[in-house]
Amino acid sequence: MRRSIVILFLFVQAFAFAQTKQMSLEDAVYGRYTYLYPESMTGLQWMDDEHFSFVEDKSIVAESAKTGEKDTVVSLDELNEIAGTKFKSIPSYSWLCETDLLLSSANKYWVVDIDQKHVEFQIELPNGAENANFSEEARFVAFTQKDDLYVAFADGTTKQITNDGGNGIVNGQTVHRNEFGISGGIFNSPEGNFVAFYRKDESMVKDYPLVDFMAREAEYTPVKYPMAGMESHHVTLGVYNIETGKTTFLKTGEPLDHFLTNVAWSPDEKTIYMAELNREQNHMQLNCYDVTTGDKVKTLFEETSDSYVEPLYPIQFSKVNPNEFYYLSRRDGWFHVYKYNTDGELVQKITKGEWEVTKMLGFDANEKSLFIEATIDDPLQNNIYKVDVKSGKTVRLSLETGVHGGTLSPDATYLLDSWSAKEVAGKVDLISANGKDKRTIFESGDPIKDYQLGENRLVSLKTKDGKYDLHGRFILPVDFDPAKKYPVVVYVYGGPHSQLVTKGWHNQARWWQYYMASQGYIAFTLDNRGTSNRGRAFETAIHRNLGILATEDQMQGVEYLLSLPYVDANRIGVHGWSYGGFMTLNLKLKHPEIFKVAVAGGPVVDWSMYEIMYGERYMDMPQENPEGYKKSDMTNYVENLEGKLMLIHGVQDETVVMQHSMKFLRECVKQNKQVDFFAYPVHPHNVRGKDRVHLMEKVSQYFFENL
Repeated sequence: MRRSIVILFLFVQAFAFAQTKQMSLEDAVYGRYTYLYPESMTGLQWMDDEHFSFVEDKSIVAESAKTGEKDTVVSLDELNEIAGTKFKSIPSYSWLCETDLLLSSANKYWVVDIDQKHVEFQIELPNGAENANFSEEARFVAFTQKDDLYVAFADGTTKQITNDGGNGIVNGQTVHRNEFGISGGIFNSPEGNFVAFYRKDESMVKDYPLVDFMAREAEYTPVKYPMAGMESHHVTLGVYNIETGKTTFLKTGEPLDHFLTNVAWSPDEKTIYMAELNREQNHMQLNCYDVTTGDKVKTLFEETSDSYVEPLYPIQFSKVNPNEFYYLSRRDGWFHVYKYNTDGELVQKITKGEWEVTKMLGFDANEKSLFIEATIDDPLQNNIYKVDVKSGKTVRLSLETGVHGGTLSPDATYLLDSWSAKEVAGKVDLISANGKDKRTIFESGDPIKDYQLGENRLVSLKTKDGKYDLHGRFILPVDFDPAKKYPVVVYVYGGPHSQLVTKGWHNQARWWQYYMASQGYIAFTLDNRGTSNRGRAFETAIHRNLGILATEDQMQGVEYLLSLPYVDANRIGVHGWSYGGFMTLNLKLKHPEIFKVAVAGGPVVDWSMYEIMYGERYMDMPQENPEGYKKSDMTNYVENLEGKLMLIHGVQDETVVMQHSMKFLRECVKQNKQVDFFAYPVHPHNVRGKDRVHLMEKVSQYFFENL
């Protein structure tokens, strides 16, 4: 009995000791993405209808979805022997069929027959090759070198597709600064007979002066940066015929500064479909072009808006009926799935309701059931649903609260559900498409279980007009005592395409916020109007007036904080980066009576100095919206500056150029307002790597010393 008591005592002591470990700044910043990052299943993907594969113990392992039986497909040593390489770990891979494995590493590609244990073919790209796009069907890799486009074939030959790159001409790369869902500039056709590619002419865009100060003599390293209201680049889409070597450009016409987005091939490779958006971004046409002639065949449909239209997803052709396709659009105010025919006629609206479809995962064989990720039950969650195409009835397949992401098996019988929740660091479940069966195939340990963390709570508030819910998260200090008063640091972003508060792991908190809580601060974050997954009206409420309603919403969060008896109303600070830096300045300068200390990183100060694609979408052109630009120009509020403010900026920032901070600092000098400033040489918009620890120490120390 006594021995049992001693063991229990030792266990309790060990548990208590484990829970008193404090998070260091290095833990919070560097560890967040390394040793304190949850384990995951590397290389997880479907191998065939029944089996999925993943990397385990330096091998690719296959597991049966039906039985759970595992089998080693190929070991690292075997791969090295087959491919004649010296991989130190399993490289990036994907299955082309049940037996053919595509490997890629350091500009080399191998297709390996796993059954026969031999390399079917390999392709090696030259040094400097970028933007590689592999075509399984035609056994080639399209890639760019500098500003030209090439194709490397399995027989060892390489063809140059373009030869006009340079001097403002860029081929085969992303355009429109990666807006509109664009993530690449090369589009191989389904059967590999053609390569479509973007050609960008930015010769008319003024060179923006960046300087490399690390050279023996500082060097001028200009970039093309089209600012709101100024001249924009011109983009066309070329189509290269692999057999004939001929390139045809689609006749997309004028004005030349419109936007070409969401490129999609027809299954028969005869036509290309593309969303075309005017410079004003309020009128979109889905157009079809003939690949051989480049002529426009038809406009299938159009979308217009009083604010903006933002096409993000290419159409997806039906595999049952090649004359029909599916389109994910926000035309009714929420992202939903529509079925059209190739005459542009609406066949069916498949999903509907005041919630967002966040991803289409695929269909069953007859396309009677659609699998999606969506926010049906909660905008703070992402769940997997099965939709009956005919009736629109939905069934939730991921049952646990959290943020889920699914991968559908080729025959749509199973899904791999990778998810996290507040107290679930990472988990992968295998679920059946009928919703009847589920088993866990992987669960990550909690890498911060030994740390003493402040309590993490979610809070729901209302906008000032009572129209919308606002979701926030706050973290209480370690060893919280409700009888004491605590300072608060508000972390803010607040811009479009963002959501900082979810029901994912730790409610998506940053470890830096836990670090500040360990130092005796309350850490608070709120998603204001303009952020994601809340519908078009919630997002576009900020149009032409950035910072106005968002600041009002953030102040609703502050009002809530001030209602708490343990909040020190005289010690509230705010920090944010990029759009969050802009919001930090809004809060600090418009409410100096509330915010004692602020740190604005990479802040947008004047939207007329931001780039066209993003800036004009949300603000229109400066000449069209002078009052909106005036109200959102932070230099117009410098006279309100009180307390402590620090600006931080990366010297090589190509996203929010240094000019923003310089303009703000100049105005502070003119008005005799004291402000602190720190620059990070060699860093672009974000300070990464070990230097980020230096950055966050700078930010943290500023609050420690002044708040």
